[in-house]
Amino acid sequence: MLVLRKPIPSMAKILTQKNSTKKEVIIQKAALLFKTKSYKSASMRELAETLGVEAPSLYNHILSKSELLQDICFKVGNKFTVQIALIENSQAPAISKIETIIRFHIKTMLESFDEVYVANHEWKHLQEPYLGDFLCIRRSYEKSLVTLIETGIQKNEIKKINPYVAVLTILSAVRGLEFWQRNKKNISQQELEDDMVNHLLNGIVN
Repeated sequence: MLVLRKPIPSMAKILTQKNSTKKEVIIQKAALLFKTKSYKSASMRELAETLGVEAPSLYNHILSKSELLQDICFKVGNKFTVQIALIENSQAPAISKIETIIRFHIKTMLESFDEVYVANHEWKHLQEPYLGDFLCIRRSYEKSLVTLIETGIQKNEIKKINPYVAVLTILSAVRGLEFWQRNKKNISQQELEDDMVNHLLNGIVN
């Protein structure tokens, strides 16, 4: 007697968008999950469910959950490192350089919110040597910003203020966009960017 067996369903595949790889899609979904539940509380099974695949299939593209956190944090850190290097090497006035970096911060925060949020809040769960490397990136970036402020003061473009306090104020203000992201007030991204730049620069420009 011939026994008919049900066909074995093929394993779902990770859907990619134009110009994106499967790993990039995994990283984006992981960032959203880590932001929503925190890195410690999120599981690989939940990530797989979000992607619509079986959990074991994730390991065809990544080694572990900790690798995803590393990828997110260093993706964000390297993005800012490259940008600050471009700005430092330009011939623009110091105050213009500061405006450029503020606008870059705002745009990145708005366009890659999940990844920036995770890099800002979940970095402490990185394992060594990645934790130390990431902290070096953060310190180097902040030092570059302080140097930009100091240069502006020397050139009389910026008021005689404490450079570190100025940098802390700028970074804290931009991070405050987390509240805007959660509440989505009736204001366009461009208006938000322009108003924030005006408020921040008016406080330091000479």
